[in-house]
This record gives sequence, structure tokens and C-alpha cells, in this order.
Amino acid sequence: MTEETSQDGALLRDLAFRYRLYNPADSTGECFFLLHGSGVDETTLVPLAREIAPHATLIAVRGRIVQEDGFRWFARVTPTRFEQQSIRTETNAFASFVADAATHHGLDPSRTTFLGYSNGANMVSSLMLLHPGLVERAALLRPMPVLDDVPATDLSSVRVLIVAGAADLTYAPFAPALVTLLSQHGADLDARIVPSGHEFGSADAAIVRQWLKAVPRPSRKAD
Repeated sequence: MTEETSQDGALLRDLAFRYRLYNPADSTGECFFLLHGSGVDETTLVPLAREIAPHATLIAVRGRIVQEDGFRWFARVTPTRFEQQSIRTETNAFASFVADAATHHGLDPSRTTFLGYSNGANMVSSLMLLHPGLVERAALLRPMPVLDDVPATDLSSVRVLIVAGAADLTYAPFAPALVTLLSQHGADLDARIVPSGHEFGSADAAIVRQWLKAVPRPSRKAD
């Protein structure tokens, strides 16, 4: 069991998005931003992240759009169609949050991974495309393309893992289009399929863990 300080896991409201910080006493300096799926909250990906990297610092963030009894990252029109202005407004706000959180908590961008699931994965892909240079590594579980107007972004310095569910009838059919889109923008992309539906589990954790071990850490440019 990873030991954490007594303040870890408290809901913080000091930045634009509400979030929880989990900072192990034996932290390796590795960091994960966790972006949950629709209708839940920021705590849902914490067990998965702990399975992937037990000694990493976690920034578990809450989406700002209220949906039924939970939260999401931007407004939707249908399960596979999203309000474009909402995507851009929330992505811009989240980009500022990431920069502020990194400064506030002394996070190292070169050791940071963005782990997103479903709607949270879609936010991460939007962040990569609309704010190049902010994301260097991203693991996207059950994602799909959401932007209608995609800028000519250079993602050649970004490593991306996409994990689709073989029985995910809603999102899996769209995953190849996102693989193509990010690859066309230069991303170093690894696409996997797990024998599940839209839900995530230990198979996803094992794939992400394996991928992280194989992905070289990007070198930082000198000041």
C-alpha cells in the first residue's frame, strides 16, 4: 500500500477546475493527470492509476459540465456528437489549469502522462490538437474524435496510446478514425484492442503499464 500524507485526496478548489491531489510519500516524481468519463467524478480513475503506477503523483480532475448525478468535460448533443463551442471553451480552460497545476505543485512535464477515459479521453485528444506542446504522453481509453474543425497541429513530439474495447458498440467504431487523425498529425501512436465493452479494467492497466515502460522519456530543451 502506498503511503500518502493526511491531506492527500482532499477536494481542492484553488484552481479553475476542482481536483484531488494524491502525492505518495515515496513518489518517483512521475505524474498522471486523470480525466474521468461521463456521469461520474474525479475519483473513478484513481484505482486504475494506482494499478498502473503505484508510486506516481496523481492529479484527479473533475469536469465542469454537470450531467445527471455526475460530471463531464463538455456538452453533448448525442452520445457521439458534441457541442463544438463547449469543447473549445472547456479545453482552453483546462489548458490553463494544467499549466497552473504544474507550477503550483512543481510537476515535471517530461514525466507527466495524461490518462483519460471516454469523455475524459476526448478532452485529452482535444487538448493535444488545440494546445500543442502541452501534452507529451497520453493514454486514451475508449476515445473517439470529437472536433469538427481540426487545426494543422504538429504532434510529432507526442506519444499516444489508444485502447478500444472490442465489444464497445458505441465508441469502438470511431477509434480507427482517431488513430488515423492523430497519426496524420505526426503522433507516435500505439493502438490496442481489449476484449471488453466500454468499461475499463485490469487489462487496460497492464497495457498502459507496458506501454509506459517502452516509451522513452522525451528530452527537455535547454533554456
